Amino acid sequence: MSADAVDNPKIVSREEWLTARRELLAHEKRLTRELDSVRAQRRAMPWVRIDKPYVFEGPAGNVGLADLFAGRSQLILRHFMFGPGWKEGCVGCSFASDHVDGALPHLEHHDVSYVAVSRTPLAEITAFKNRMGWRFPWVSSFGSDFNYDFHVSFTPEELARERVFYNFGENALPFRSEELSGLSVFTKNAAGEVFHTYSCYARGDEGGLTTYFYLDLAPKGRNEVGPNGNLSDWVRHHDRYEAPGFVTDAGRYVQLGGPGHKAE
Repeated sequence: MSADAVDNPKIVSREEWLTARRELLAHEKRLTRELDSVRAQRRAMPWVRIDKPYVFEGPAGNVGLADLFAGRSQLILRHFMFGPGWKEGCVGCSFASDHVDGALPHLEHHDVSYVAVSRTPLAEITAFKNRMGWRFPWVSSFGSDFNYDFHVSFTPEELARERVFYNFGENALPFRSEELSGLSVFTKNAAGEVFHTYSCYARGDEGGLTTYFYLDLAPKGRNEVGPNGNLSDWVRHHDRYEAPGFVTDAGRYVQLGGPGHKAE
């Protein structure tokens, strides 16, 4: 929706509005059927057996990938952008994570576990999780190859080249960061074997952001008209909306006058 369409809306009769709404409804129904087809193709993707013995640090000690299923047969894993020494997670991943806790009981009672994984040490995860008030499980992959194998963490050599394998291809870094985000899905069979079934990156996980669903219904839409043209123009950690600061194109919050801020 353009600014002009909001500032100068076309005012019509109820009958004209109904005609326009029915035309849009036809488009919406076609999109719904197309999405149903894509979802079926997603479920039909082949699987890859995970043989590597990944180890994560959780609140109760070290655990393997199979342990993250918590007795269920399906696992959705959030690759949460949170690197060693960051002290807090990226704003975009935090925005996505604000949508998770309400869904947890429904997922868990439908044979799906949800876990977030970050490369930062567990102590930093715990401090930030407590600050945000989240309940979902969150473990550390610090010292593991896991993030690198799933192409959401990058070596200094990769950063120096400014080209990394991300979103299923060699791409220029969208912004300079040793961490990026994504979702990966796994399943476990009765024999305890774990398989990777699906991953998505970049905007591939937008369907989980119900805030966007509601904004897309409103006349102004997402209204992301700042310098970055995305959620970093307006989204903040949910305890920082009244604080003076901004978000970089890499999703890192910078407090005005605080550490990391350089006056222009």
